[in-house]
Order: sequence, then C-alpha cells, then structure tokens
Amino acid sequence: MDTRREVREFLAGRRARLTPQQAGMPAGSRARRVPGLRREEVAALAGVSVDYYTRLERGGLSGASDSVLDAIARALQLDDVERAHLFDLARAARTRAPRRRSTQQVRPSVQRILDSMTSTAAFLRNGHLDVLAANPLGRALYAPVFDDTTRLPNLARFVYLDPRSRQFYRNWDGIALDAVGSLRAEAGRDPGDRDLTALIGELSMRSEPFRTRWAGQDVRYYRSGVQPFHHPVVGDLDLAYDVMELPADPGQTIVAYTAEPGSPSQEKLGLLASWSATVQPERPAAGPS
Repeated sequence: MDTRREVREFLAGRRARLTPQQAGMPAGSRARRVPGLRREEVAALAGVSVDYYTRLERGGLSGASDSVLDAIARALQLDDVERAHLFDLARAARTRAPRRRSTQQVRPSVQRILDSMTSTAAFLRNGHLDVLAANPLGRALYAPVFDDTTRLPNLARFVYLDPRSRQFYRNWDGIALDAVGSLRAEAGRDPGDRDLTALIGELSMRSEPFRTRWAGQDVRYYRSGVQPFHHPVVGDLDLAYDVMELPADPGQTIVAYTAEPGSPSQEKLGLLASWSATVQPERPAAGPS
C-alpha cells in the first residue's frame, strides 16, 4: 500500500469533514470551493506554517515529531482511534520496507482459554479479520462463517461477499463499517503487509459497498458493545461483545459474546450450546487466508 497516499487521503478527508464553526473559527467572507477547513486554517489551529502542514498532508509525515502530530490531531478533532491511526501512519512512513507476515499460529494455551469459556461464544482473530480459532459455542454462533472449509474463515469476506451476512447481522451497516475501519487501522499499522493488501484488493474488486466504505477513510476498533444477530437455528439474539488483545501474540485478539442473565438471548445461547454439542464441526487450521 502507498503510505503517502494513505496519509494524504486520511488528512484531507478529516479536514473536509470539519467546518470552521466546529473548529471555533469564523467562516469568513471568501467563498469556499470545498466543504470543511482550508489547509491554512488547519495550520493555524495546529500552530505550524502553511507550507509545513501542506507537506505533511501530501504524505511527508516521516519527520514529524509527536508534538506536531498531537497538534494536528487536536486541530482536526481526531478521536482516540483516528489519533492512533495518524501515529501509525507516521511510523509506517519512517519504515517503508514491505514484508509478508508469517502465518499466525494459535498457542495451545490460548485454545484452552477459549474452550474453558463454556457459556461464552468466543473466537480468536488477527488483524486481517481471519478467525484463527474458536470454542464450540463460538463456532456455533458463527456457523455461516465457518461453512467454507477450504481456507481460514475471514469476517470481512463474509460481511461483503456472502449475501447471508445481511440477514445474519441485523445491524449489517454497522458491522460493515466496523470491518472496513478495522482493516484500515491494520493497514496503517503495517502498510507493507502484502497479505492484507491482497485481501483489500480482492474485496475492492468484488464488492462495490466495500469500495465505497474504504474510500471514506474511516478508522474503527471493534472493542465493546452489543451485537444483534439473526442466527439460522435459534433466531434473534442480542449479545454483548468484548475484545481482549493478547500482548504475547501481537495482532491477535479474543472476541467474546455473552448474554444478559435471564434474557431471551441467554436462553437462545443455551439452545445454541446444546445444538453445537451435536454438530461438533472441525476446527479451522491456522494458515494463509
């Protein structure tokens, strides 16, 4: 991926969405050709020269200090996720060597942790949104995702390339944005990841909704909240999700889904656990996606 272009599109996009009024600046009398702030206005808010900010927005982040990046983040009113993405892009601009990530293996102790969560649907994923491992209830909840046994299940492919995803995720638009935002954040952390570039290229060629959302430059983390599902076996569930990073395995996270005690979703999750005990599908083997 072209880091300079990523920087240019991200900063220009964040600048275009912010009006002078939102930034606490007078709108001025000069007609605006494009929505949002002008470069000189961002430069003034950040306390840098217009020429310097212009170089930054054109992709020249490699020499920018943390204090300058912080000032730009404040000027553009970036949230915590977007600020982290800006810093990731700056780090990527300083180290341009492309590389292909090695296959991410699942440590046996991590699989044991997943399997011990008997009343929780849980799986392990990487930054590409590949599902590397799951417990029985996690496999049962995400049964449609595991149908393709020829390669690792990938959540982004399922969302954008499998028509069943629009019924499975009752809030499809939200999960579609989360998938794009997660891949965008991962691309900022490692733009030289060729496997990730190939995945984004595949999705861009095969899905117009993905292309449209990717062009929006949104960055998101799927961390916690409530996810509404429509499962083909038990029907509607509303499950709380929490995402836990594994510091010993950079890029790997456990995603766990639980139901409110005494709720209809808890009853259905129990039914799903009973159903999964009779199905017992094979575990996915970690490998290239």
